[in-house]
Amino acid sequence: MTRKPRLLSTTLLVLLFGMVVANIGGNMYGPLLPLYVQELGADLSQVGVFFTLAMIAPLLFQILGGWLSDSIGRVQAMAIGSLAGLLGYGVFVVAPSWGWLLLAMTGLAMASSFVGPSFQALVAEQSSEETRGRVFSITQGVFMIVGVIGAPLGGLLADRLGFRWMFAVAAGLYGLATFLRVFMARRICQQEAATQQTPRPSPSLNHLKTSLKALIALIVSGGIVTWIFISDGVSDVAFNLVGNLFPIYMNEIIGISKTQMGVLSGMASVVTMVFIVFGGWLSDKAGERVGIVLGNLFIAAAIFVMLNVHSFAELTPAWISLGVGQALAGPAYNSLISKAVPNHLRGTAFGFFSTSLGVISLPAPYIGTWLWQRFEPRLPFYVPLIAMLAMLPVIWFKFKLPQMNGLAPQAEEPTKPAADSVSAD
Repeated sequence: MTRKPRLLSTTLLVLLFGMVVANIGGNMYGPLLPLYVQELGADLSQVGVFFTLAMIAPLLFQILGGWLSDSIGRVQAMAIGSLAGLLGYGVFVVAPSWGWLLLAMTGLAMASSFVGPSFQALVAEQSSEETRGRVFSITQGVFMIVGVIGAPLGGLLADRLGFRWMFAVAAGLYGLATFLRVFMARRICQQEAATQQTPRPSPSLNHLKTSLKALIALIVSGGIVTWIFISDGVSDVAFNLVGNLFPIYMNEIIGISKTQMGVLSGMASVVTMVFIVFGGWLSDKAGERVGIVLGNLFIAAAIFVMLNVHSFAELTPAWISLGVGQALAGPAYNSLISKAVPNHLRGTAFGFFSTSLGVISLPAPYIGTWLWQRFEPRLPFYVPLIAMLAMLPVIWFKFKLPQMNGLAPQAEEPTKPAADSVSAD
């Protein structure tokens, strides 16, 4: 009797554990960072300026991080980025004023630019087309532990001990994750040397240019990658208007505490964990666009409820709806991207998408704070709500993978290019 291969390999399990440990720290401070910026002396306008400037650093690293992932290897790129992230956490602990936090954000931007695309590409590589949605759902479901633990723990530490102690704990967790990634990178390099695998070609400017040309050709072709890019752009601009205003809105307008914000975030993560395997199954069985559309409807409902309630108890249904939406849309979206883009371009694609969309949405945080102050606090939050609903027909009719013997043509590997452009995967 033939045993079915495990959905998650040993390498993937170890690195998933590292992702969980690292991002518990990220979820500890993520929902509260605008309040820390205010505590270090920034007013509301300066909060908008801070998050606008903080968006510049990722633009410098995202294409580089994704391309290096394609060139030198997924885990090796994750290890390099983690070292920069650890330095960023150190700056958070000792920053004397809010301006110094931009240096910390630069370190974390390099980390996320190297780690995020690499891990997503690694998940796709270590799963089959038939199980892709389920593997993404399992990894994302386990990853939701970071929200269950991180957000409530961060709110509690910030309320009881202050932000600096909270960041010190987060730095310790990130240090453990960095150790795991460096260890795995060294182990993989040793395994490749022991099995006498063909050495990876050194990264070159020609390789980067070739990868970008191939990716841009997909984006302008008018196919599914084009529509993913357009949809992502609309969503990125809309949500960057308000992403950093949500904690301030809930704290100052609704009147809930940091601890209560952490509890709500943790609640959404628990709900996502409960439903995410179903989300992956739905993606595999019914198609990615079904999960994406249903997920966006739940998220839109969550935003609407948030803007029309006035207490912690009334916010609970909104966060439950948010958790369900993330569970349905997340695995489906990642599965769609991994099938629409060839393997040797996946890292570059994640980095390029983030960078190009980041340029478009760069002024969004400042515009969001301007709308808040010029009109009224709820106005900017209706922008992502309307944008999500407007994009649903586009997602339904355009997010279709053309089939050819059961595979999307875009996902096929191209003919091998010249030596300096050979994929390192």
